[in-house]
Amino acid sequence: MEHIVVVEDDHSIADMLCLHLREQHYQVTHIDDGLKAREFLLKQSYDLVLLDIMLPNYNGLDICKELRQVQPIIPILLLTSMSGEADRVIGLELGADDYLTKPFSLRECIARIKALLRRSQYSQAPIKAEEQQEQLYKELSIHISHRQIKLAGKNVDLTAREFDLLAHLAQHSEQVFSRNQLLDSVWGYSHEGYEHTVNTHINRLRNKLKRSDNQPDFIQTVWGVGYKFSLGE
Repeated sequence: MEHIVVVEDDHSIADMLCLHLREQHYQVTHIDDGLKAREFLLKQSYDLVLLDIMLPNYNGLDICKELRQVQPIIPILLLTSMSGEADRVIGLELGADDYLTKPFSLRECIARIKALLRRSQYSQAPIKAEEQQEQLYKELSIHISHRQIKLAGKNVDLTAREFDLLAHLAQHSEQVFSRNQLLDSVWGYSHEGYEHTVNTHINRLRNKLKRSDNQPDFIQTVWGVGYKFSLGE
């Protein structure tokens, strides 16, 4: 049984989430305090975190940052307010996998959770024989089975979703994907209005994969369409 931690201080929202998640046969732990959540999340085992940003005693963004440093694979789904666009961007930049804006539908929330858990399970599934070898793209190497990235021989630390996004683009080199196509392929759903999730992950990847000598980025924007992985040849 997969274990989901709901970190939310609004008990009406938390009670609703916990009820429906348990109906979906998940084990659920609810925490309504930032400090208590930080202590639990850094020490215990679980499969996904629903994390509100505005929490008493300790900010959800700070929890996200600390958690991502020790748990690079565990999916983090942020819960934000309609007016919290800056917080959403910061949260994604700190390593959150996705966000939901309050008020949200329970059906959509459950769908997001299932999609994130599927991707998490996929990333830990047995690797196909052709994916067990290191894939070289000039000075960039991608080892699918090890989930390891090297740039010019140096390890590059990526979150689970960053790795999935890069691997997907690289395995379809020069193919252009729209944001919704990437949401569907990498996150496991397509939902208009959440393209910012893709944008932020792309920007983080570009910063981490900066090439020397002013060479073009591996991930390029095709204006009006989307993104592609290119060796610039």
